[in-house]
Amino acid sequence: MRWPRGSAALAVSMALASTAALSACTAGPAGPYQYYNGTDLHDATVAEASGTWEGAEETRLTLRPDGTAALHLLDGQDFDFDDAWRVTGSGTWKLTDPSGGQRVRLSMTTRTAVGTRAVTPAPTASPDVPSTYTWQLYVDRDAHKRLVLFFFFGDPDSGSTYLLTHTAAGNPGTMGS
Repeated sequence: MRWPRGSAALAVSMALASTAALSACTAGPAGPYQYYNGTDLHDATVAEASGTWEGAEETRLTLRPDGTAALHLLDGQDFDFDDAWRVTGSGTWKLTDPSGGQRVRLSMTTRTAVGTRAVTPAPTASPDVPSTYTWQLYVDRDAHKRLVLFFFFGDPDSGSTYLLTHTAAGNPGTMGS
């Protein structure tokens, strides 16, 4: 097959763009977070979401079937992540199902401990650590059809995701982008 002049460069550019788009989809949601509409997942159950979830740097979240939750060293989402605080406490959770896909609404109602994450550069001011806090965690499935939870952290334009995996799945979560 013979390509018209200049189309080889276009084909390579399109292939690279497709690869980048696929890579972004597997690492997390594509595109800036503020335009993110959700995972379009609507089949998760409360029983499936219940249990212990793990993330980076010893983060642990336990979602009980009765709607109560225990969290250990959970970071803030969005720009609050940049303050480097980590909280431990208890609260409530609910599996919601908006049109863009299911989410877990996690509310810390009682803070029992505060930690910090080592960051470079260090925050310019001592962060105001909240005594109560609410996260919106997106619900999705990994390549093996196992449920995963994630939220966005840092600058919304970066699309960086904070991933929590079910301990039954055997893989602790990670932070990535």
